[in-house]
Amino acid sequence: MQSHSRDPFVKPTRILDLRPTQITVGMREVADKRRRWRREHGKHAATFLGRHMIPIVMGPKQRPYVIDHHHLALALHQEGVEHVLTTVFADFGHLQKDAFWTVLGQRGLAHPFDATGKLRAFADIPVSLVDLVDDPYRSLAGALRRAGGYAKDALPFSEFMWADFLRRRIKLAVVDENFERALKQALTLARKPEANYLPGWCGPINED
Repeated sequence: MQSHSRDPFVKPTRILDLRPTQITVGMREVADKRRRWRREHGKHAATFLGRHMIPIVMGPKQRPYVIDHHHLALALHQEGVEHVLTTVFADFGHLQKDAFWTVLGQRGLAHPFDATGKLRAFADIPVSLVDLVDDPYRSLAGALRRAGGYAKDALPFSEFMWADFLRRRIKLAVVDENFERALKQALTLARKPEANYLPGWCGPINED
């Protein structure tokens, strides 16, 4: 299999073997998922893990690369879970490293942006989930979606697009020190016409 599979292959994978395809996560988001896991833990744990498989692609040396659910995978690791079910959507193991990252970039499966929103080299993406860096604006973007600020969208890394929009308009000190205030500001900003290019925008449409 050297392209997207019509019937994804499911297998258990050690979390510490998973490699990220992005540089940052929202650590507040990770904490929220840890709390959810604790609620589901026990007799419902297996069901939870079965419903939340981690999508991956196979890279050079047949290493597994996460293409979604980085927050969940990191949260489960922090909660002591060692293995997760993964869904293999494509096998690019035959590619050299440079070609592999080029393909991921072309397909929108990698997000090499740092915590300031700056584009970095693919080489700056950490090799382990435990080395992902906190981007508070990614947490704010996630909270904004759950609060109804925008709709969930299938576009890869759509939350990061919202995070970058908010980064340019809400001071970091507000996000760090008064998250609820930052969320209120974000809800107001999300309905403005200047946000209408973002995936899942739900603002008013003026019809003349």
